[in-house]
This record gives sequence, structure tokens and C-alpha cells, in this order.
Amino acid sequence: MRSIFAAAGCADEEAGLIARELVGANLAGHDSHGVVRVPLYVDWMREGWVRAGQRAEVVTDGGAFVVLDGNEGFGQTIATEAVALGIERAGANGTCIVALRNSGHIGRVGAYAETALAAGLVSIHFVNVAGSPLVAPFGAVERRFSTAPFAVGIPLPERPVVLDFATSLVAEGKVQVASFGGRPLPPDALIGPDGMTSSDPHVLYGDYGPTDLRRPSGGDGAIRAFGEHKGSGLALMCELLAGAFTAGGCAGPLDGPRKGITNGMLSIYLSPAHFGTQAEFERIGREYLDWVLGARPSDPAAPVLAPGDPEAASREARLAEGVPLPVDTWAAIVRTAEGLGVPTPA
Repeated sequence: MRSIFAAAGCADEEAGLIARELVGANLAGHDSHGVVRVPLYVDWMREGWVRAGQRAEVVTDGGAFVVLDGNEGFGQTIATEAVALGIERAGANGTCIVALRNSGHIGRVGAYAETALAAGLVSIHFVNVAGSPLVAPFGAVERRFSTAPFAVGIPLPERPVVLDFATSLVAEGKVQVASFGGRPLPPDALIGPDGMTSSDPHVLYGDYGPTDLRRPSGGDGAIRAFGEHKGSGLALMCELLAGAFTAGGCAGPLDGPRKGITNGMLSIYLSPAHFGTQAEFERIGREYLDWVLGARPSDPAAPVLAPGDPEAASREARLAEGVPLPVDTWAAIVRTAEGLGVPTPA
């Protein structure tokens, strides 16, 4: 993966960062944000919709709050810089709010919450995708929201908690994975213009060949919001906070043609040590978490899990056994590599 991005025009350091973050998503079990994205990222670079070698630019600096513009740089680079700045400021002041706009696709948001956890910080992240209406609001069949991810990280002793999910019933990347022959979608994940629910990726992408790029503009259906009206409401808040508040733009309506997509992210970082509550926060939080996880499971063979537990288990297993990929996903990556003159393993 590093070789592909280097051949496409990224400096070695940035190519390595993008590769690590994508493979890291696969290791965590979130294949929707992993290497399935590589062919599309390279295509976006060719089209000029995402740019290598960019840095996050400070637009407004209020000390405990800052507005950053990503200049359409790779999200793995831009968001990493934004998170590092938020962590630094919260470490100094106790809290920091970072409003990021115009970043390329930032990948798995939970990874940035994990970075804040490593610094002992609580973090909350509202994310949207400007120019990418994919999700129908509750009670509708037309696309109005992006997949609008939301993440929270809570640094409890020996048991940190990371909540990370798209407000759509499935992330768009999961539709991609299913379209390449990976894990199938839930039967009601998508909705067609006739109001019928479906699990067929063609509803979102239209016609495509085995290794073709998946373009949501090809279909006339939408992804459904999770949790009926609740997920739909949270998606709206993500659009308004990450899109409108950062001034980066919401999923729509589109003001003229927009090339590609950009992420907005409003992040809040809190330092328990500065609030003077760290000892009690950790004691009370850990006691409560243990009590929650100690609830009698409905299935004796399946214990109650905390957010982040499935990712930790997947990471352990895949580091030992490797990352499984659908045949068509690997074929699409190989085709991209060959087009850049990058040799691929048999």
C-alpha cells in the first residue's frame, strides 16, 4: 500500500502514514475504511480531488479553540495534524475544540479517539462529508445526509472505551466491501426510490464490473439511517456541527459542481487531570463499566462487550493471522498497482 501511494505522487512519509491508517482500519475489523479504499483514493488523486503534501492551515486561533483548513489534503495527514494540535492544547489548557474543514477522507474516526486516549484525554468527534449525500433521512427515500460518523473516547484505567460509528445503518465502505464479494449487507440497509428496502449494492452504485470503481452517483437509491428517527437526528447534528459550524459545507444542497468529497470534523478534547476530577472519574467510571459488563448475557456464550472490545479482538487475531480480503478487492488493488508500475506479490 505504501508503494502504491508513493508511486502515485506522495512523499514516502505520507505514503507510509496513509498505508498504516488504512491497514489499521482492517486490523480493527473495519474493512469499510481499509485498503478497499486504495483504488478510489488513487483515482481521486488523478482527478485532483485530493492532494498530496498538504498541511492543515490555521484559520482562527483562540488558544483553547482553533479552526483549521485541510486544503483538500489526504485526510490521514490532515486529521492527524488536527488531532495532535487538539491534544497539545488540551494538555496545556485542560480543553480544546478543533474545527477542521476541507480535509480529504479521514478514514476510521475511532483511530483519532484512540490517539487522544493514549494522551489520557476524553475526546468527542462529530464528522460529516461535504458533497456526499448518501443517506436518506427517516421517512424519506432521497439522499440528504452523508454517512456522518460520530466517535467518543473515554480513558478509563486498563479499560479505555471507544465508541465509533456511522450514523447511517452501514458505512458506505461496507456497501463497497459487499459489492466486491465481502460480508453481505443487512437486508434493510438500503432503500430504493420506490421505498423498498434492499441489501443489493447496485441500489447505491448502479451497474459495475468486478474490479470497477464504485461510484455512488451511478445508483438512484440511498443508505438508510440507523435507529430510525434517532440516527437520522444525530446525522443532522453531525452535518450542522462538522459541516456548517466549521464552514466546510454540508452534504448538500450542492452549490455548483463539487469535485470529490471533503470531511469536516468538530472535535472536543478534555483533560480529566485539569478538571480536578481524574481520580474520581476513573474510579466511578471503571466501577460503573465493570457493573455494566457484568450484566447477565442473553446468550451465555456471548458476554456483554464494551465499545472497542470487538476492534481489540479483531486486531489481535488479524495481527496473528493476516487481513482477509475478498478476491475482487485484491484484484482492484492489483489493477491500481499495475497501472502505477508497482509490482505486486503473487
